[in-house]
Amino acid sequence: MDPTPEQQTILEGVAGSDTNLQINAYAGCGKTSTLGLIERAVKGPTLCLAFNKAVKEEMEERFGANTTVKTLNGLGHSVWASTCSSRPILNTDKCKAILREKVKALGKEDRDAAWEGFYEILAAVGLAKSLGYIPEGKFPAAKRLLSRDELVGRLEEKPTDLQLALLDATLHQSILSAYHGNIDFNDQIYMPGLFGGSFPKFPLVLVDEAQDLSPTNHEMLLRMRTSRIVSVGDPFQSIYQFRGACQNGMGRLASQFRMTELPLSVSWRCPSEVVKNAQWRVPKFRWSREGGRVERLGHLNFDDIPPGSAIICRNNAPLFSLASSAISNGRSVSVAGSDLSAKLVGVMRRFGDSSLPRPAVLSAIDEWYFKRQEAGSKTAGDAAECMRIFANKGKDLGQAIAYAEDIFKQKGSVRLTTGHKAKGLEWPHVYHLDPWLLGDDEQELNLRYVIQTRAAEGYYEIESRNIEW
Repeated sequence: MDPTPEQQTILEGVAGSDTNLQINAYAGCGKTSTLGLIERAVKGPTLCLAFNKAVKEEMEERFGANTTVKTLNGLGHSVWASTCSSRPILNTDKCKAILREKVKALGKEDRDAAWEGFYEILAAVGLAKSLGYIPEGKFPAAKRLLSRDELVGRLEEKPTDLQLALLDATLHQSILSAYHGNIDFNDQIYMPGLFGGSFPKFPLVLVDEAQDLSPTNHEMLLRMRTSRIVSVGDPFQSIYQFRGACQNGMGRLASQFRMTELPLSVSWRCPSEVVKNAQWRVPKFRWSREGGRVERLGHLNFDDIPPGSAIICRNNAPLFSLASSAISNGRSVSVAGSDLSAKLVGVMRRFGDSSLPRPAVLSAIDEWYFKRQEAGSKTAGDAAECMRIFANKGKDLGQAIAYAEDIFKQKGSVRLTTGHKAKGLEWPHVYHLDPWLLGDDEQELNLRYVIQTRAAEGYYEIESRNIEW
């Protein structure tokens, strides 16, 4: 395809100066295609940093021999491989194993309290790495990006002194083991970003999904020896602050590298009606084709949902409830979120023996929820409701856990997913389930826009209670 006027302006910006550029690309506006046009227009070696493996593979098919395509994790892995004492081996359960051993070494009272908050501590360790926290007094040569108090302010729940001590101990042991090649996914960014390493030199670096970069991602880019950087992203698709993405990350990047900003505003995915429906958030959003449908449905028969559609919700519990109803009515769906299943099952196993009867399981869920709520959790309500759905499908804890594990094994033509997991994907028809669950802060408004712009043909809003069988 010939470049659009906006793409032509971007290419002229690339060819006509050596300025760093930031491309503000809205949903479905061809950011990968535009990076491909830039890559073909540039002479000399180029490094393209993709946000995930799927995008990396797509770029490798499109781009020429002069361009090296890596994920940010892949780049970090290769840099750390030249730094640590042994060949790095990826161990996704590394911090879980370290924390487990730390908990086992505690006295009984502390051990019981630590097991209860095990997954919250583990999540805090991961967030600490994304944000660039290093335990106080440890590794003074490394670049520490925030204090412990600042880290605590970013955690979902207020940690106890015991949880903070375990967080520091786990993180300290994780860093030591990373120097010997034992790393997890977070270490691939954390270690080279803060602890050093020799980064490759490229005249031009292209950066995808700039709105999702974490502080440690930014540190990696600052450490790179490069003449020029071009980033692309959508500031209105910034929805991952809860897992460590920078607030106003694109603005921060533009300031750090003194970038000139250029727009990419015409969507090739979303037709006119879908685009108009999202202009409340992105007024300059435009379309390449007329058509599409946007409807608020008063009722919906599940059998009328076309195969290949997606049902997207802010929370997990309404999706699990819908999946349960589908199974009960002889339909099958595919549910995204096996990582959540593992976490919820891990929590439920702590409730007791598999023979624990349903009433006792429900009481244990309530007790867990109240403790998480007291600690300030914003997601405990959704998690507790998910566990209640599982508990009510069995006579005891064992059956509840089996149901939780089985629901993700379903394979159907309709995809059930949260808005956060839907980002980067698209379907012909999108059904937004219980849209009233979304809040009104910046991240929630962005999430609404993300959900609305997954639709390539039709976008529909429906409440759970209005779905018929």
